[in-house]
Amino acid sequence: MRELNELVDVAEPAWPVLSRHLARSGVAVRVLPVDPERGRTCLHRLQVTARSFLGAMALECGGLLVDGGWLRVHGGGGAHLPGLGEVNDLSAAVVYGPPPRLVTAHDVLGGVFALNGPGAEGAEHPGRPGEMVYFAPDTLEWEDLGLTYSAWMLWMLEGSLEEFYRDLRWPGWRREAEALEPAQGLALYPFPWSARTREDLAATTRAPVPLRELTAVHREACAGLGLPDPGPFGLL
Repeated sequence: MRELNELVDVAEPAWPVLSRHLARSGVAVRVLPVDPERGRTCLHRLQVTARSFLGAMALECGGLLVDGGWLRVHGGGGAHLPGLGEVNDLSAAVVYGPPPRLVTAHDVLGGVFALNGPGAEGAEHPGRPGEMVYFAPDTLEWEDLGLTYSAWMLWMLEGSLEEFYRDLRWPGWRREAEALEPAQGLALYPFPWSARTREDLAATTRAPVPLRELTAVHREACAGLGLPDPGPFGLL
């Protein structure tokens, strides 16, 4: 286990580089302030250095609200958004280091982005260790993105979410997303995985609910449909 100063005091920290990408991004991004103590604790638990984008997010950023809050990217944590430590229950971990799947972001539909850790192997963990995956609310399955965390951050800031969510957004989605609190999502009826919703997403009934309720519904749906247990969605 590396001491905190070894993780913080590094040559070429990543936050200045990431900050420039955030400032230049054509995507609407709100950078949330970090609670310094929570950020340092999170970095220590993750056992990554501040030279990485993941380490920079843990140490220097409370989180990101992307596309008007459609996507919430977790950082070190602060007043507005739980951090990677809280979401992944790292504060209670006995063993330091990333879990088999580190939840990094949630979207308003209860979709989940996560980073495969060293133990992510087998059919229940699509993708390879060190790659990002996404739990899709319209398929109720994890999808391999084939991107590292840093590449995923750049992919997101370069505007790729518009195409990625093309089949999951409706006219007026931004206004509805901006009206939500960071802990809220939108419950769709019929459910996102139903044939009726795929035919006419705009005709769905949508209501604000706590994100934890959305992810609980997804877990129950997986069990009811005979799909694999998706594993942790993060503590919200």
